[in-house]
Amino acid sequence: MKYSCSGIILSGGLNKRMEGKNKALLSVGGHTILNRLYNTFQGLFDEVLLVTNDPLQYLSQDLTIVTDLFSIRSSLTGIHAGLVHASAPHAFITACDTPFLKKELIMALLEELEPKWDVIMPVTEKGNQPLCTIYSKRCIKPIEHQLKNQDPKILKFFPKVKVKEIPEAQLRKVDPGLASFFNINTPEDLYASEKMLRDGLASC
Repeated sequence: MKYSCSGIILSGGLNKRMEGKNKALLSVGGHTILNRLYNTFQGLFDEVLLVTNDPLQYLSQDLTIVTDLFSIRSSLTGIHAGLVHASAPHAFITACDTPFLKKELIMALLEELEPKWDVIMPVTEKGNQPLCTIYSKRCIKPIEHQLKNQDPKILKFFPKVKVKEIPEAQLRKVDPGLASFFNINTPEDLYASEKMLRDGLASC
């Protein structure tokens, strides 16, 4: 990797659609999603941070745990906390509910990393993927401005920074089925994830 980048996992949701269960600790293919992500990050990042407001659930994990700096509950708040605490000038940020995130896809994004870019974001047919994206620390101030105004929309600050979009065709070269973007929000999604493994649409 040419440029320094931290790895950050966000685990701050309310998990309402998962009946209150912590999505990071759900088991998929015999491993928790958090452990799957951590294993994916190995060899890519010297520093891995977990952003959570419930650190006691993760004391058994070999992770550096940090918490939100703003009270508003949102993914943008987690992105902000991760960037503030990261030691590298850039950070790859993902949510804790993506069990099939591929190392090859992260590497493809890292290959696009240059100091001039503040955001390197995948874009698929389903839309932007801001929770599988590289952010620069230069994003901190515009994010803070939004959060102080109680505006949690991630894409809202993008016009104030330099964004590079990675198109779906390029992403499919390393993740043909785009399994990296499959996320678990409901019990039905959890069932579907196991079926994906059985059908060979995702890997353990």
